[in-house]
Amino acid sequence: MSGFEYNALDAAGREKRGVIEADTERHARTLLRERGLAPLAVQSTRDSVEKSALRERFSRAGLSRGELALVTRQFATLERAGLTIEECLNVLIEQAESAGARRLLAEVRARVLEGQSLSRGLAAFPSAFPQIYRAMIQAGEHSGKLGDVLERLADYTENRESLRNTMLTAFIYPALVTVVALLVVGGLLVYVVPQVTRVFVNMGQTLPLATRILIALSDFARASGLPTLAGLVAAFVVAKLLLRDEARRAAWHRWLLRLPVVGRLIRGVNAARFADTLGILTTAGVPLLASLQSAAAVLTNLPMRAAVEEAVRRVREGAALSSSLGSARLFPPLIIHLIASGEATGRLDTMLARAAEAQSRELDTWVRRLTALLEPVLIIFMGLIVLFVVVAILLPIFDMNTLVR
Repeated sequence: MSGFEYNALDAAGREKRGVIEADTERHARTLLRERGLAPLAVQSTRDSVEKSALRERFSRAGLSRGELALVTRQFATLERAGLTIEECLNVLIEQAESAGARRLLAEVRARVLEGQSLSRGLAAFPSAFPQIYRAMIQAGEHSGKLGDVLERLADYTENRESLRNTMLTAFIYPALVTVVALLVVGGLLVYVVPQVTRVFVNMGQTLPLATRILIALSDFARASGLPTLAGLVAAFVVAKLLLRDEARRAAWHRWLLRLPVVGRLIRGVNAARFADTLGILTTAGVPLLASLQSAAAVLTNLPMRAAVEEAVRRVREGAALSSSLGSARLFPPLIIHLIASGEATGRLDTMLARAAEAQSRELDTWVRRLTALLEPVLIIFMGLIVLFVVVAILLPIFDMNTLVR
C-alpha cells in the first residue's frame, strides 16, 4: 500500500485535507467515499515528494532542524508507550504542523507498510534524515532496543539544535551592531558630511587634517561606493566558486584553523559535534570503525575530517583511537585524554559522552565571554568613529571663531 494525499469535502461541505493508505488512487477515492467524503483531489505522496524536489532542497525535504528534533522526541515517547512503528508514524503525521512534514512521514510510512525496515524507509530521504540518524535507527532495529536508541537520538538532535541556536544567538547582536554602524557611517559620509563641509571648502582657508581626511573619505564614498560594493560582492561570488574545489577548500579551512579566535571556535564546534556523534553511535552498539566513519561525516572542517579518516585507517590497523586522533593535533587535549581514559577502562562510550558534554559546556562559556567582550568593543569603535566625524566638523568652526576674534 502507498500513501495518498487527499483534498475532500465532508457531509457539511467543509474541506478536509489529509493522507490515506490505499493500493491505488482509485482505491483511495473509494475509501474516502466510504468515509462519507467527496474527494476533490487525490495524489500519491511519493509523487508529491518528487514534484517538490526543488522546495525540499531548501527545506530539508519537508523537515527543518527544529522539526526533526521534535519528531524524534515524539517518536521516542510513542515507541516507549508501546505503539508499533506504523502507529507511531500515524500519530506523527497527524501532529505534523507543515504539509511537507506530513507528506514526508506519510511516504516513510508507506515504505514501512511495503515491508521495508524503518531505517531503509528513512534512507530514501537522506537530505531530511542524516547518515548518523539512519545508522542509529538501523542499530536500534538490529539490537531490538529501538526505544532506547530513539531516546538517545532525541537527546542528540536536541543538543545539536541547542548548540546551533546558542551560536546564532550569541553573534546576532554583534552582527547587528556592525551592520548598523556601517549603515550609519555610510549615511554620514554620503549625505551629511558633504552638506556640512561644503561651507568650509568655499571659505578657501586651510582646513585641519581631520577635516581633510573626512572630506576625502566622503568623496570616495560618493564616487566609488557602489563600484566598491559591487566589487566586494563579485569577489565573494568568485571565492564561493573557487572554494567548490576540495583542495582549495581544504587549504582555506586549514588557514581558518590557524586564526586565533575563529580557529578556536571552529575547532570547538567540530570537536563537540564529533564527540557527541561518536558517543551516541558507540552507545547504540554501532561498531567503532563504522561509528568513526559516520562521525567524520558530521565534521564541517575538512582538515579535521581528514584527521578522523586517517584515524579510521590507523585504528583498522590496530592503533589506539586516542593516539590516532592526537597525532593530528587538531582536536582539543580534553577530548583526547578522555578517549584514552575510556580505552584504558573499557568505557569509551561513557567517556565520549562526558567529552561531548565538557566540550559543549566549555564552548558555550567561551562564546559567551567572547560576545560579552565584543559588544562593548563594537560600541566603543562606533563611538570613536562618530567622535572623529564630530571633531572633524567642529575644528574648522573653532578656527573660524579664532579668525573672527
